[in-house]
Amino acid sequence: MSKEIQLRAKLRKGSGRCSARASRQRGAIPGVVYGKTYKPTNIELDRREVEMALMHASGERLLVDLLLEVEKGQTRQLALIQEVQHHPYRNEILHVDLHAVAADESVDAKIPVEPVGEADGVKNYGGILEVIVRELPIRCLPKDLPDVLRIDVSKLGVGQSLHVRDLQLPSGVKCLLDGEVTVISVASPNVAASVQQQGEGQEQPEVLKEKKPAAEKKGEGK
Repeated sequence: MSKEIQLRAKLRKGSGRCSARASRQRGAIPGVVYGKTYKPTNIELDRREVEMALMHASGERLLVDLLLEVEKGQTRQLALIQEVQHHPYRNEILHVDLHAVAADESVDAKIPVEPVGEADGVKNYGGILEVIVRELPIRCLPKDLPDVLRIDVSKLGVGQSLHVRDLQLPSGVKCLLDGEVTVISVASPNVAASVQQQGEGQEQPEVLKEKKPAAEKKGEGK
């Protein structure tokens, strides 16, 4: 199960670029917390706490016990980190979105897939392990939210696959993908080499893309 992380936050005055920039200049991370019955609220988070939490996590969808300082003291809110915006080239977090949830309310999240063991087809026959789905979309109660899905691949032979229907999910967790979707497979070394050679032998067309500015949040342009 996902370990609940405690983060401190303060109310943030105003909205938009100026407010977000001011938070970052103070060494904090601007953010917003919202939910079905929770009025969108602009906040700022302790940068070190957020960075440490993400550094030790398998993914960025973390369950958070949010301690929010308000005029009359402090409130606590269970929330799920919904999105983390990073600077395009600096190792810096720009903004965090949190979705307020209730303990008895199901949440949707994506959890990383982690193969465990060495596949028989790789170890003994030179096959190539391919992770097709790296993040699995799931639905569960907050208390049942796993931080990672570890899948034993040791029995996979060349040409064999594990599909969604084959996965042993934790109790209370439902996958939102069709059962026939392939998650992990072991490809033949000859097939893998052939595909690679075909890709190298084909001339790739030049694709020109217009550089677009980073997406802006409502009232939170960066």
